[in-house]
Amino acid sequence: MRDMGIEIVRDDVEEKASTPLPLLSLNHVSFVCKSVSESVRFYEEVLGFVLIKRPSSFKFEGAWLFNYGIGIHLLECNSPEGVLPKKKGAINPKDNHISFQCSDMRLVMRKLEEMKIEYVTAVVEEGGIQVDQLFFHDPDGYMVEICNCENIPVLPLSAAAAAAACPLKEVIIPNEDYVLQDHLYGEKSGKARCASGVETLMLESLFADMMDISF
Repeated sequence: MRDMGIEIVRDDVEEKASTPLPLLSLNHVSFVCKSVSESVRFYEEVLGFVLIKRPSSFKFEGAWLFNYGIGIHLLECNSPEGVLPKKKGAINPKDNHISFQCSDMRLVMRKLEEMKIEYVTAVVEEGGIQVDQLFFHDPDGYMVEICNCENIPVLPLSAAAAAAACPLKEVIIPNEDYVLQDHLYGEKSGKARCASGVETLMLESLFADMMDISF
């Protein structure tokens, strides 16, 4: 695994067996914001999120949005100086950020330019495969990334990590034409990836949670 040019190598041949937490998927990310209405408009108009009902028991201003199998929860801040990001400066791809995969980077760039949203681009390469990245800020200075990261397959560095990272998978052979077998999808080859099964499980879980919300 490489991180900014530094290769990280696992030297522990035998790992202690561990039981992972019974997690299913990423449910949502939360952002403290100075204006809920302004942030809602940004995530709706720029990223295509949909405003959904928020439980009425909350005693503070906020909003819930949902799309792409993930929720974004916005919480209005009473003292912006204390918790919001510092004043936005140059866009730094190394800042904390959330990332979304897309199928057409050029279309994203065109839309951001039409909406006069500043962005920067970068390219990551691994094994001859290139990944395009695009970074910009939301109204409060939180970083958003758009990428085509699905071009790079997810290859765990150890058998134990593979089992923990992909609970749906039974067999995975990390080569150019590896085979993926799981109890939901049978056998897949070529570009088949563990992520397809995990994504389906994530969507089922999140939509089940949404059904519990009374509109």
